[in-house]
Amino acid sequence: MRRPKLLSGGNPQIAKADGDAPVQAYIAAMPGWKRDLGERLDAIIWRNVSGVRKAVKWNSPFYGVEGQGWFLSFHVFTKYVKVAFFKGAALRPLPPGASKSEETRYLDIREGDELDEAQFAAWVKQAAAIPGWSGGR
Repeated sequence: MRRPKLLSGGNPQIAKADGDAPVQAYIAAMPGWKRDLGERLDAIIWRNVSGVRKAVKWNSPFYGVEGQGWFLSFHVFTKYVKVAFFKGAALRPLPPGASKSEETRYLDIREGDELDEAQFAAWVKQAAAIPGWSGGR
């Protein structure tokens, strides 16, 4: 199997598709330390959201709940991985990163940052329980 092309910032170029397989291909192609982080994020989401729906859109993995839309995505940048909570303004405590969209909040994770897995799991559970973003089907 050919290794996916890495786009600007090291983001893997994966064809748009639904399901776990394209998400796992994206994670496997994440460069360096970001791959381990992608595996951790995916595992936390999978453990905390029964029947989580997965897809790759716009060269990013998306996570959702059937009938409720997408609640989270992440994207590789040169020096960090950006996690987007599409309805993040409704989460408590508020994820730290603001967005141009009033509803979206971000969590940027850099090499050497300690991921608070308990807090991330709490945000994932909250985000999955509320109607998410339905765009980009």
